[in-house]
Amino acid sequence: MIKSDETEVTVENVVAILNKALPYHWENRSEIQYLWYYYRGLQPILNREKQVRPEICNKIVENRANEIVSFKSGYLMGEPLQYVSRGNGDNLSDAINQLNEFVFAEEKPAKDKELADWFHICGTSFRMVLPDEDVGEDDDSPFEIYTLDPRNAFVVYNNGLGNKPLLGVKYVVDDNGIVHYSCYSDHEYFEIVESHIIKAEPHILGDIPIIEYPLNIARIGAFELVIPLLDAINLTDSNRQDGVEQFIQALMLFHNVDISSDDYEKLREDGAIKFRDIDPQLKAEVSYLTSTLNQGETQTLIDHMYQTVLTICGMPNRNGGTSTSDTGSAVIMRDGWSAAEARAKDSELMFKKSERIFLKLILNICKTLKGMDLKVCNIEIRFTRRNYENILQKAQVLDLMLKNSKIHPRLAFEHCGLFVDSDLAYTLSAEYAEEQEKKAQELLEKQNTEKEDETDDSNTDKGNGAAGGNAAQARQQSGSAD
Repeated sequence: MIKSDETEVTVENVVAILNKALPYHWENRSEIQYLWYYYRGLQPILNREKQVRPEICNKIVENRANEIVSFKSGYLMGEPLQYVSRGNGDNLSDAINQLNEFVFAEEKPAKDKELADWFHICGTSFRMVLPDEDVGEDDDSPFEIYTLDPRNAFVVYNNGLGNKPLLGVKYVVDDNGIVHYSCYSDHEYFEIVESHIIKAEPHILGDIPIIEYPLNIARIGAFELVIPLLDAINLTDSNRQDGVEQFIQALMLFHNVDISSDDYEKLREDGAIKFRDIDPQLKAEVSYLTSTLNQGETQTLIDHMYQTVLTICGMPNRNGGTSTSDTGSAVIMRDGWSAAEARAKDSELMFKKSERIFLKLILNICKTLKGMDLKVCNIEIRFTRRNYENILQKAQVLDLMLKNSKIHPRLAFEHCGLFVDSDLAYTLSAEYAEEQEKKAQELLEKQNTEKEDETDDSNTDKGNGAAGGNAAQARQQSGSAD
């Protein structure tokens, strides 16, 4: 964390704050660059030098750093992060759904994955949000989201209680090698080139638009603590391969055999040599000078180092266990999956802290450009990974909660864990239930109308039958009179 004693950024002190912060940033940048190269596979083993038999010098990179980052990012951000409401009311639910549509239009899930990759690599990452330059574009989102390279961005914090952010900085280098710094305070924007302010203007964002997303308070990457072990694994694998090649390309031992260079070259070409004992007491012997590496012990060492890496990083064991409990949550609890979940929840807390600052910014932009009246306190940030596990149990929980008259249906949708976006699921389900109820009511009314028509027709038929009977009776009486 880069700190400053200043409490407010002005035109008079912004250059001084920037110049004091840059040495710390250059140091951080060099470390981030090293970790970035390490993640890509450019690791110290590639610079290995061997003193004995230097012609056999394997340089094997077993890139476990990439494996760690890929697993951590995929496990944390494998499913899109969702915003759900913390209160009641259809207006609030509609606003939350609109906000989710805005961030979806900006491809926020992919940009969250970019953030996760960066802070798992180097311990921190940066996001920038600005009003949309073209409000009338097809996606209709009033803001733009950018993921910044942590090698070219940083935030300066106040040294006092709470470490309030003072200045957000990003920079680019032009073709002439001149660095252009873009500096944002909570109410002003400065563009600085070679310690000179070339532009200073106010902005209405309400906060610093550059937000830092640290992985932890120490800003340590996911694999940074185990780099010595990863280097040891690379070295062991390289030496192991050297041992195989040295066994195949073993040196030849000529014991009591005198051979010239020409004879040796002929031996290499023909693959055979003829020799005799110099003396009965001095037996001649030609053999390979070999010493095989114990592959079993070497594999045990590599397995031990890899298991230690998994334990320190909080990753599951891919080898599986000896337990036969392969149902339900037993698989999650064993083999390190519970540790992986605990680490992911720990990362969630740090991510949500920065995400609320991001929400404050985009809600201010939405209020200004779209008239959306929504507060950060009305929004709950929810990670949706593993929401389709144990789906039968979750469906049963939803059914039981919906049948309980003392539980609001919105709470049932929110806490059953079945839906990625519980607000959208509740809204769609409520509309569907209302539509089905309306159809049932229309069908009932139609059936009642048909019954009434049948009753009227029956009464009419009975009336006509009575009239015909009276006429016949009259004719009968008339015949009797005749």
